[in-house]
Amino acid sequence: MELFAIKNQQNRLPYDGCAHYYGPIITPREADDYFNILMSQINWEFDEAIIFGKRIITKRKVAWYGDSPYSYTYSKVTKHALPWTPTLKIIKALIEEKAKSEFNSCLLNLYHNGSEGMGWHSDGEKELVKHGVIASMSFGAERKFAFKHIRTKQTVSIFLQSGSLLTMENQTQDHWHHRLPPTKKVTTPRINLTFRQMRIDTPVLKR
Repeated sequence: MELFAIKNQQNRLPYDGCAHYYGPIITPREADDYFNILMSQINWEFDEAIIFGKRIITKRKVAWYGDSPYSYTYSKVTKHALPWTPTLKIIKALIEEKAKSEFNSCLLNLYHNGSEGMGWHSDGEKELVKHGVIASMSFGAERKFAFKHIRTKQTVSIFLQSGSLLTMENQTQDHWHHRLPPTKKVTTPRINLTFRQMRIDTPVLKR
């Protein structure tokens, strides 16, 4: 059951979690500037996943940055964080002020157009602080972002604008899956920055 696409409300989840949508927290001009800088300065790589024993290369590109070269494993592939860029440090400070939380790492996704998306999943990897805040900032094309309750199957949708901030916290990852559904309506790229709290005992790569 699709609940509805809600606007102008803080916690978008009806129960079992918190997903706060702040809307755009910077001007459209600033969002465009950050988008162009991230497109050109981030060390983008095609994402990889191991599915049924086969290594799959996705069309989506990713990057991983952090305070330390943290090891982070998802879809059975391990990545190591790169040092923060000056631009990422600025965005990180802005988000930390808004979300009232501190973050030590960031996973970046580049979706070239609406044909690229992300399936249902939760961010419950063992390297992350359990029930920690995850802050997601969007640049570029506006895309629909959906939640689905694991037990009841109820869904909630949000349209993420360029320059907007969404946070997920508390028990959200225990009870809700989320995804970025593909769409034929979007023909331009979107960059998503997901700031996370890695456990301090997470292994790091010695540089």
